[in-house]
Amino acid sequence: MKTSLQSLQLESTFTGEKERLSVSILFSVIAVGIAGLVLYGAYYGGITALLLRSLFFSLVAGAAMLFYALRYKSAVSRSAFYLLALIALVPGPYLWHYYIDIIMRGAMSIGQDKWVFLALIAVVFVFVRMAVGWALITLMTAAFLYAYFGDLIPGKYGHSGYDLSRLASTLMLSTEGVYGVPMGVAVEYIFLFSLFGAILTKIGTGEVFVNIARGLTGRVQGGPGLSAALSSALLGSLNGSAVANVVTTGTFTIPLMKRVGYSAKLAGAIEAAASSAGQIMPPVMGAAAFLMAEMIGIPYAEVALAALVPALLYILALMISVRLEAGRLNLARDTEAGLQLLLETLKTKSYLLLPLVVLISLMISGKSPTQAAVMGIVAGLLVCPWKKATRINAVDIIDACKETLTCTLPIVAAVAAAGVIIGILNLTGMGLMLSGLIIELGDGNLWAVLLLTALASFVLGMGLPTSAAYLLLAVLVAPAMTQLGMEILSAHMFIFYFGLVSAITPPVALAAYAAATISGAQPNETAVESMRLGFVKLLVPFLFVTMPGVLLIGSTESIVAAITFATLATTSMSIGFSGWLRVNLSWVTRLLYVVAAVLIAWPAAATDLSVAVLGARVIGFVLFSGLLFKACIQPKADTMAATDAKV
Repeated sequence: MKTSLQSLQLESTFTGEKERLSVSILFSVIAVGIAGLVLYGAYYGGITALLLRSLFFSLVAGAAMLFYALRYKSAVSRSAFYLLALIALVPGPYLWHYYIDIIMRGAMSIGQDKWVFLALIAVVFVFVRMAVGWALITLMTAAFLYAYFGDLIPGKYGHSGYDLSRLASTLMLSTEGVYGVPMGVAVEYIFLFSLFGAILTKIGTGEVFVNIARGLTGRVQGGPGLSAALSSALLGSLNGSAVANVVTTGTFTIPLMKRVGYSAKLAGAIEAAASSAGQIMPPVMGAAAFLMAEMIGIPYAEVALAALVPALLYILALMISVRLEAGRLNLARDTEAGLQLLLETLKTKSYLLLPLVVLISLMISGKSPTQAAVMGIVAGLLVCPWKKATRINAVDIIDACKETLTCTLPIVAAVAAAGVIIGILNLTGMGLMLSGLIIELGDGNLWAVLLLTALASFVLGMGLPTSAAYLLLAVLVAPAMTQLGMEILSAHMFIFYFGLVSAITPPVALAAYAAATISGAQPNETAVESMRLGFVKLLVPFLFVTMPGVLLIGSTESIVAAITFATLATTSMSIGFSGWLRVNLSWVTRLLYVVAAVLIAWPAAATDLSVAVLGARVIGFVLFSGLLFKACIQPKADTMAATDAKV
């Protein structure tokens, strides 16, 4: 469907039509400019990191000020934001113009640098406040106060104090602050892959995913729930955003689920849990995955490959839970789906999957993720004209750039704030001291540190975007975990998973709340239900410690054993959490399924053949097998009407 010029206008109920149109045009022009800058830098390179990141942030921050200005009724407030937009556009060009001079003086700031730095920090604070909220504002304020007044703090946590000149040198004139690695990931990966997902959505690839999922699962009892889980996971693998996923696929899948008998609460929970799978599902995953690759210094393709098995375990658990819920409620089937829909979709629209094939193929062949993404975008633009229904025009492309910029505003604000905080932590040495403190609190015990880390990740995830929560924990906690013997990839993946849980856990639960808006259910009830369906996100990270084979780390034997144990444990626990298998399960039986899962995934190396570990796993497997056998031979209870089981 072609986009109209009206869709390019930003929403505003307070401005006049001319003002709104002018701001919208300027916002779209900047969005296209950012896309051009990112595409050029990704494919051709050659732009110094500091210059590329500073110009990118100036453009994004300037556009953000325009975007947020339209929220205000007061003309004075809007004018202040327009002025901030002009100020935001200064630091990037300033560094470009004086770059050689800055290099010649060793990045030591002078008088005019300080004024530009103050302007930059003011923009960062306003940007973060509007896009993210007060949590990061509080942390940034605390960091600046600690850096400036550190000489007043006694003991080992004090320091000599850093003045405005030194802070400007570190946070603006180098790649250690605002323009650090996090901002580099935003410009080199996050915006680029978000644009890739937006282009594919415009040409109709998302609809192909939904129809393929319906074709595979539609005729199964409760098929709409299964197709929602599968399609949302597939689409999420492109955009890496749980909320965007809910809004994109949920408008179709949630009404379909409700039509065949799912309650509003359960339909919303399934969509929220499935949509959050996109943040852990390769090839794109969430923004934090790109940050992880840069933080630990390995190719993104390795991170994506390592994340594949845990993501599949999550989807397996979700689909088992959805199928068992459908059986418990005796739900109807999707009569319009099935093999015919699958074959028809593959026959008429399979060419829309070519961009994804190009992306994956190039990454496997050794191309950088950025080059692969650029070629994937090009492939999408080349295949869409093949049929009239999928053709897009210039307005569609501009709209894709605009949507990408709008969606990435919170992420760019978060990485700018995280860059400031991390820069100050490194400058003052507090990062290393906090890692030592965590080890002391955990008394040198890895499991105690893991529990502290899980709690910290969970709490930070509730107040911060995933990318910001991950960055702070990667600097503060990951070093402590690796010092206690944990694999570096396992440590970072552990933090990554727990930071993502906030998408479906109250009080934030943005994905669950978005789904509840569509389904008409109560948001907190939807979030609790989605937690039950998405429990794997809370349990699988602990397997990264004892069975790193699930991350494809180790020998072939350990990898195969780890995947086998994890799959069996996930299946057993899914049944236990669901509470139904042909008949309603008693609490004792449900508990036995959970116990079997714990025994199978006993916290020891997958290849550990000691008597205690081997005995525990054998007992767990026998218990699980016995429970399944009992369920198979037990007569199926009379099915209930769907309405009888609704809450």
